[in-house]
Amino acid sequence: MAVTMKIMSVLVAALGILSFVFGILAETKKPAAGVPIIGKVMVICKYPSDPTLAYAWLSFGFLLLCSAVGWFSIFYSYKGRKAPTSVFFRSSTFFSFFTITLGTIGLSAAFLLWPIATHHHPNYNITGNQDPHSATCPTAKTGVLGGGAFLSLNSSLLWLVWFILASNAREDYFEDLDSVEKPKHVEKAEAGHTTALEDDYSSEIISQY
Repeated sequence: MAVTMKIMSVLVAALGILSFVFGILAETKKPAAGVPIIGKVMVICKYPSDPTLAYAWLSFGFLLLCSAVGWFSIFYSYKGRKAPTSVFFRSSTFFSFFTITLGTIGLSAAFLLWPIATHHHPNYNITGNQDPHSATCPTAKTGVLGGGAFLSLNSSLLWLVWFILASNAREDYFEDLDSVEKPKHVEKAEAGHTTALEDDYSSEIISQY
């Protein structure tokens, strides 16, 4: 089956939705806090096992896949015809969506990676001047993973808008290209048709004699 922009659009949307779903799961499964085990001079934080990290990594992975497929789809040679990259960036609208899309992807990646980094919480000790009886065992900031999930979904929607702009730019380019090349073919066809008529006319005259 030939690769079409419609197929690639569906694939990008599916990857964006998967990234969103896993990001939301990571947010909802994240424990609010660890359990402090109070000692005489320290507090040991005990965290329950949870799938937050796995879901967060899956969300981040699907975000990367969505971005890679989206980028590949923009500049892919559909039907064996490739438009130069400069054709797309002539439009200020295309360039604006290009900047917004990359910015959204960057924010989404940051929102997903920050909790991943802070959620890598092996049991640790709280020492120092803190009162052990008032110490807490925090986890990753609430809402960040959910925000990253929504930004990931938004980035996939921006890719779809980018596909429409790229498709229009590609069609305009090939229409202009065909309009330049077509007259040459028409002239050749007309010249060949005229030559054939002249040959037929000459043969008729000769046959009369």
